[in-house]
Amino acid sequence: MPVRMNNVGIVVEDLAAAIEFFGELGLELEGRAMVEGDWAGRVTGLGDQRVEIAMMRTPDGHGRLELSRFLVPDVLAGPQNAPVNTLGYLRVMFTVDDIDETLARLGKHGAQLVSSEVVQYEDAYRLCYIRGPEGLLIGLAEELG
Repeated sequence: MPVRMNNVGIVVEDLAAAIEFFGELGLELEGRAMVEGDWAGRVTGLGDQRVEIAMMRTPDGHGRLELSRFLVPDVLAGPQNAPVNTLGYLRVMFTVDDIDETLARLGKHGAQLVSSEVVQYEDAYRLCYIRGPEGLLIGLAEELG
């Protein structure tokens, strides 16, 4: 039985832009490091690898996002701009205090709504999906009431 979820990992090409984007969303940079060596390749099954990572933490301290930029081996193409019904891990969702204000801030970093609107679900949430850096699919939820 798991104790907790440690983090969600996302592979990016531009680590600095991803750090800036998720920082604007409110995540705090916990640290950066280079991950390499035999032990790392044995964990991932990639063999010789060299990866620059940035660990980001949600303000409540419970969620972490690991951003990875692979230097060795080369990055493989993934499901960029895949629709929400694509098989596999596809998106991460964040609860925000003010979805409109968050969208305005993230828009300055290139974020765009997937749909043309923010949708309200009953009296519980306002929700939307956005495309962030490199086409990453990110959900935003604002709790109502």
